[in-house]
Amino acid sequence: MNTALFDRLSAVQADLLVAFVPSDSALPDSTSWLNESLDGSIEQLRTSKVFSGKLAETLLLPVTHQDFAQPILLVGVGKERALSDAQARKVIASVASQIKKLPYKSVAVASAELVVKNRSEVNVLTLVAQWINEGFYEFLGFKKEPEVAPDVETILLQGTDEVALNIGVATAKGSHYARQLGNLPGNVCTPSYLASQAQQLGEEYKFSVDLLDENRMDELGMQCLLSVGRGSDQPSYLIVMEYKGGEDGDAPHVLLGKGITFDTGGISLKPGAKMDEMKYDMCGAASVFGTMKAICELQPKMNITAVVAAAENMPSGRATKPGDVVRTMSGQTVEILNTDAEGRLVLCDALTYIERFEPKSVVDIATLTGACVVALGSVNSGMYANNDLVAADLKTASTTSADKLWQMPLDEEYQQQLDSNFADIANIGGPEAGSVTAACFLSRFTKAYPWAHLDIAGTAWSGGASKGASGRPVALLTQYLLSKESA
Repeated sequence: MNTALFDRLSAVQADLLVAFVPSDSALPDSTSWLNESLDGSIEQLRTSKVFSGKLAETLLLPVTHQDFAQPILLVGVGKERALSDAQARKVIASVASQIKKLPYKSVAVASAELVVKNRSEVNVLTLVAQWINEGFYEFLGFKKEPEVAPDVETILLQGTDEVALNIGVATAKGSHYARQLGNLPGNVCTPSYLASQAQQLGEEYKFSVDLLDENRMDELGMQCLLSVGRGSDQPSYLIVMEYKGGEDGDAPHVLLGKGITFDTGGISLKPGAKMDEMKYDMCGAASVFGTMKAICELQPKMNITAVVAAAENMPSGRATKPGDVVRTMSGQTVEILNTDAEGRLVLCDALTYIERFEPKSVVDIATLTGACVVALGSVNSGMYANNDLVAADLKTASTTSADKLWQMPLDEEYQQQLDSNFADIANIGGPEAGSVTAACFLSRFTKAYPWAHLDIAGTAWSGGASKGASGRPVALLTQYLLSKESA
């Protein structure tokens, strides 16, 4: 689907026009022009409460006026002139939901008249472009009769900033890719599948890909990562993708994604209920793939390295057992008290491997702990950092992208919960502050560079009847990296 810009609703050529209607304040310019062109019909509808303009309410006006040839979709924006991010997203979601059901190939949206609190028109344009495109996501799956593709071929948004538009469209493409990977079942999306996806992405966008198989990881001493996949018939991989848009020799910013393509818990077996959702335990990796796609679409002048630690956590006669001690690439030893705390085991070796890139910053992204879901729910991702500047930049990117995070503590006093009688460190720290102690574990492998950890266990997917990957935090990561282009 193509997304482009237009200047004035009165001059645009499109099969359908979308205009916004407040519930009780003055009509915005484009809607006022439409109202006059239709002899006051929109105002009459609002006055009579046939269409009240409440938030996300929609009404399709067919072609009924002799001097006006285009149908119009009215969309309510409620009482407030300036919407919150959540309200604006709800409005745009309703626009996407309606227009993809309608038989129109081109749709013009008066997006410049959508006012969002504390956001410039340029920022709103980016978000609208992202959200409306995300609204067209459909899982490319396995049903005998797949969904019929929408008729819409072109979305026209009101504005003049091509850069803002391109960021929104590219972010949506990255989000779609992340969601597709996340939603694939575990019998399809294996570590080998992720490795093949990296190769395909590299061929498409002309960047280098290095796949470290189990033999190479063994030679490097990555026994902690290898311990997680030991019980599976699927081989583990460390996937390295290098985008080089900057100068030769410039240190990269690094993203690291947890890619546990299915997590049974291993010998510390999870309960059966909702275990199907453990295909989403690779959503950190999916967000890294999605961000790489968005970045490659935008082509910033900077170097970025994306790393994915991919493994499948299964129980078998070869599987790692509770009480086993393994050596990490860093030389530190780990007593594995719970094999279901496996994400930190694959990440710690990857974090050590990343040292060779001498990175400007490292951000790891992982569906790491249920404790983070208890603490923050599905609204905010949890953030931990060993560097105040990285934390501040991620917070700014979160605000700009409307992809929320909340900084959590990383106090030294929590580290003692990871003490072990038999190794340098235990892989769990007891029932208290589980998300914090997981981050503390990772922090022991990040002394060489500025680092942040995003725990996305609550934000990466929805369960139940609405089960599906969210694509988060592709928007946050894309904005973070773009903010580093000139830094």
